[in-house]
Amino acid sequence: MNQAPYRHTRRYQGPLQAVIFDWAGTLVDHGSFAPTQVLIDAFAGFGIEITLPEARVPMGLAKWDHIQALGRQPGVAARWQARFGHSMGRDDVDALYAAFMPLQVERVAQYSTLIPGALDVVTALRARGLKLGSCSGYPRVVMDRLLPHAAAQGLRLDHAVATDDLKAGGRPGPWMALANVIELGIGELAACVKVDDTVPGIEEGLAAGMWTVGLSLSGNETGLTLAELQALAPDELQAHRRRAAAKLAQAGSHFVIDSVAGLPAVLEAIEARLARGERP
Repeated sequence: MNQAPYRHTRRYQGPLQAVIFDWAGTLVDHGSFAPTQVLIDAFAGFGIEITLPEARVPMGLAKWDHIQALGRQPGVAARWQARFGHSMGRDDVDALYAAFMPLQVERVAQYSTLIPGALDVVTALRARGLKLGSCSGYPRVVMDRLLPHAAAQGLRLDHAVATDDLKAGGRPGPWMALANVIELGIGELAACVKVDDTVPGIEEGLAAGMWTVGLSLSGNETGLTLAELQALAPDELQAHRRRAAAKLAQAGSHFVIDSVAGLPAVLEAIEARLARGERP
């Protein structure tokens, strides 16, 4: 007699246990300018002009992968071909990455002011007993410059994974998010929430079996400084919100909010869904 391979279905109905944050555009660097502007400068050093919208398209990927993806965009690829007589290859990506990294290390703190509400939210989540992890498209050498800068502003998390920490790699795979789960000792993936401002970051959380929260206005999808955002007319602000939210929702975000400041209310909604037996 054939026997079914599974004998029961388990449904977690307990509280949330952990939140896994992205960094640029999520907790620090409103508009996510540290990665994008430095990439523009690195390409300029090779005589190739790229625009800020072009630089933002692959945001969330590891920086070597980000550079490679930029080189595959039709406009950038055509400019590279015209200047060098060949398409961008791995050696070219290596050379661009080597030029990019010292600039990124030098400037990451310059751009990494805390996003309004980030410190209050982290404090509130700690008071709820949640573990707080993080991961980033930044490599370890950049994270090691960023983390002390964030700590000097009062923001400390329990763990941080850089995109080159793991042999498996980074986004959109689940590995950095799962490395946080292991380090923090979390026993249930459905009790975790991934918060990110990019499509690869949302895909990372989904691949890891977590709830996902996209950020529409503070990060890469809107790409404005806080001052620029505050200067928008209400209809312009709503247009940015609608466009970014649609993209993040299409990527699979369970919730989309303006910025990390709105996270506590979303966590309450997620816990209510868990209590009803829902899963990510």
